[in-house]
Amino acid sequence: MRGFALSALHEPPFPARRHAAVELVAGESAGWVVDLGLIDTPAGLRRLAGAHPVELAGRACPDASVADLRLLADLISWLFVMDDACDEDGLGASPTRLAPTVAALLEVLDRHGDPVAPAPAGGGPLAVALDDLCRRARDRGRPALLLRLVSQLREYLLALLWEAANREHHRVPGVAEYVQMRRHTGGARPSFTLTDLAHPDVPGPDRRADPALAALDALAADLVCWCNDLFSYDKERATGPDAHNLVTTMASEAGRGEEAALRAAATRFNESLAAYVERDAALAATGDEGVHAFLTTRRDWIRATYDWSRAATRYA
Repeated sequence: MRGFALSALHEPPFPARRHAAVELVAGESAGWVVDLGLIDTPAGLRRLAGAHPVELAGRACPDASVADLRLLADLISWLFVMDDACDEDGLGASPTRLAPTVAALLEVLDRHGDPVAPAPAGGGPLAVALDDLCRRARDRGRPALLLRLVSQLREYLLALLWEAANREHHRVPGVAEYVQMRRHTGGARPSFTLTDLAHPDVPGPDRRADPALAALDALAADLVCWCNDLFSYDKERATGPDAHNLVTTMASEAGRGEEAALRAAATRFNESLAAYVERDAALAATGDEGVHAFLTTRRDWIRATYDWSRAATRYA
């Protein structure tokens, strides 16, 4: 399948870039994961190391300060740990099992990184790490982005309950429903927000509400998540069918065989990438400095996901 993905997907026509401090931050971020107890087994540490979260962060945010790169890398590590707990370790097997963890993490988010709040009482290391991420985001002094981050992380957690309900009932969602929910389950949006946090010139809430900019942001999240789906499909198929993949939903809804569904999903990615490039160019032609900063961050994310997916053993 990785061979199929490499041959069928069009390469994003954006420059590949990489932060100079990836190796430095990789060691620091791995230490953060261990110190907070997010992972406490050699197998889990190997799994996270193979995912190369800092490599993804460094490619997605190549112009950030080292501190901002570290914050993004730690968020990506947290998302990977949470996803693996749900997808591979059984936490997301049913809403009943997942709900107490989600409730504890929502309680953390409700604090908005309050620097004087006591340590989270429930939720274990996931809650402690999430609290640390929110406090550090708050320290950046950009409250609008903090509020957006907290809102998007809430959406992510609630969307995990949707996935758990589907698993419990062996339900494959329709394509339109899946595409909508994938924007939340993929963790792309909070990752975008921390990338924006590293760029002082990105548009404020008034400009971000522009329908053209909002639509481009949603399409960028789609491309990031669908790229993940295509590269991860082979692994998911080997460990058991997973309803939460673009290929699976397209196969189920249209009654396609596996090969036809793979090609249809790749075509959808390629056509959406072409549409993205057109919309990006139109906004770049008339946009101000803030819009150009926004476009740069989303281009970096699309290109980073493609390049990272080709190499990360997370999808092998």
